[in-house]
Amino acid sequence: MLTILGFAMIATFLVLIMMKKMSPIAALVLIPALFCVFVGKGAHLGDYVIDGVSSLAPTAAMLMFAIVYFGVMIDVGLFDPIVRGILRFCKADPMRIVVGTALLAAIVSLDGDGSTTFMITVSAMYPLYKRLKMSLVVMTGVAAMANGVMNTLPWGGPTARAATALKLDASDVFVPMIPALLVGLLGVVLLAYVLGLRERRRLGALTLVETPAEEGAGARETETVLVGAGSGTGTGTGTGSGAVTGAGPGEEAPSAGGSGAGTDTDAQDDDFRGLDPDRPTLRPKLYWFNALLTVVLLTAMIMEWLPIPVLFLLGAALALTVNFPHIPDQKARIAAHADNVLNVSGMVFAAAVFTGVLQGTGMVDHMAEWLVGIVPEAMGPHMALVTGVLSLPLTYFMSNDGFYFGVLPVLAEAGAAHGVSPLEMARASLVGQPLHMSSPLVPAVYVLVGMARVEFGDHTRFVVKWAALTCLLILAAGILFGII
Repeated sequence: MLTILGFAMIATFLVLIMMKKMSPIAALVLIPALFCVFVGKGAHLGDYVIDGVSSLAPTAAMLMFAIVYFGVMIDVGLFDPIVRGILRFCKADPMRIVVGTALLAAIVSLDGDGSTTFMITVSAMYPLYKRLKMSLVVMTGVAAMANGVMNTLPWGGPTARAATALKLDASDVFVPMIPALLVGLLGVVLLAYVLGLRERRRLGALTLVETPAEEGAGARETETVLVGAGSGTGTGTGTGSGAVTGAGPGEEAPSAGGSGAGTDTDAQDDDFRGLDPDRPTLRPKLYWFNALLTVVLLTAMIMEWLPIPVLFLLGAALALTVNFPHIPDQKARIAAHADNVLNVSGMVFAAAVFTGVLQGTGMVDHMAEWLVGIVPEAMGPHMALVTGVLSLPLTYFMSNDGFYFGVLPVLAEAGAAHGVSPLEMARASLVGQPLHMSSPLVPAVYVLVGMARVEFGDHTRFVVKWAALTCLLILAAGILFGII
């Protein structure tokens, strides 16, 4: 019964948010509370929630201060060179922009932290997607998949958990998996290329040409002319980098006024903040201090000198104090990022209710036992393959801790009885990470969709099929190379 209720609770949650019948926060709180009553353990709901909140409180604290820290770094101009470099590479071509998103997310993921990756990637790419009217779920989907592949780095978490659970050396698990993971990353880039071509066909390949606006229009106004892949062209005016309109072959040019030229009010709300040379928060004289502080912070995270929440707390306090020594300025910067902080931390604590009920009622244990139990005896010699396939749904529906410390040892024991080595089992367990990074139980995904202003349900509908395909590609490569 607990197995059925566990799957029913997850399915209800996913259906309601994808159909936009409930907000993610409301669904994460109310649905598990209702199912907790169905299970007959409503009296223990408070204990389950407190346990869940206690386990996720450090994550929520880390995200709060990480958002403040990277928000300040964006404000002061630390990432401006990255944005300019991406813009030079992309050249307003939707295909290049989507590929650039995948490459940027993969590179930034080297720090091993999903939240950091998503904050930097969205901050750099969001204005460009918004200005060119590209699909934002393409950005969130590609970023999540690239980060999911890179999340298998030994300091990213899953590899260390798998090695710890099976008493193995993390390098023995990870290093042989590199070829298969590279195939997976190449698959994400190729997918980004295909999705980019689709966006190019929809919008046209555009060229940004900025010229001064007519005299009297204001010193900071520019006119942006976009030339489409076919004959479609469009113009627009706006603040900062200018508005973006235009069309590809056979498409109408979108514009604020319904004609070829006009003011794009949406774009005015989403200017290229990272490229605005006049914003008052810039601190060019402190650029190298901020760069060094960020490098030290990321190094400390990788080397585990202090817990990550403590590092970001210290980093945010130091960044605010040095860059904005006056208290009113510090308050203004905190207020500027308060929306993101509240949305993300609220989502994390709401997710704590979901995970608390799943674990406290025993649903997750029964679900895992059922899934392991339905594996046919004849599949015993192929338990590595089974583990790789099971890692997709299991790491999506439960936390990495639950899968690697609760399910993987059981699967490994079954595999050992048929001569499958623990190393193969550990490597196969990493396959599901590209899908796991879009799980509703992963706090970082709320940073991604929150900063990109994308509905979680829309992101889920788009990314699940592509992420599952990426996982299967990694699994196939692992089998082909004899790694799994």
